[in-house]
Amino acid sequence: MIKLHEHAFSSAIGTITLLSSPAGICYVHFGGEPGKVYRAFIHRHFPGASVERGGESNDEAARQILAYLDGKLTEFTVPLDLKTTPFYAKVLAEVKRIPYGKTKTYGEIAVALGKPGASRAVGGANASNPIPLFIPCHRVIASDGLCGYAFGLPTKIKLLRLEGVAV
Repeated sequence: MIKLHEHAFSSAIGTITLLSSPAGICYVHFGGEPGKVYRAFIHRHFPGASVERGGESNDEAARQILAYLDGKLTEFTVPLDLKTTPFYAKVLAEVKRIPYGKTKTYGEIAVALGKPGASRAVGGANASNPIPLFIPCHRVIASDGLCGYAFGLPTKIKLLRLEGVAV
């Protein structure tokens, strides 16, 4: 049986809950208690797994997130365990390449993937990112400017401003 570890902590953007597998961080939740999407993720990708509090991976990930939110870290180094479809994995790999303090549009990511007409599919992949911050989906914007963010536009704006992006 796979053992997952969960860790919740307070930050400048609210409570963050981390979930890690033996391979790395696999889910990040902002806000209060994780709900049914979180439980569905565990059930779908780790059926029968047990979830315990703590975990060394989570401790290091929390430390890095707090340093990032404090303006002292620009690149995360914790191992990740991305669970998604093959196409979404390609999109999120491209999103992960967006440097600190920079943004890309959905269209630019679609073009980089060799699928210039796939902006909406890129948006779907970005919206379903299970590892925000570590895969910086907040750095993806619409061609005409800011757009939504799963954890609220004010959080997206705060993260972009933290990185020095004019919004």
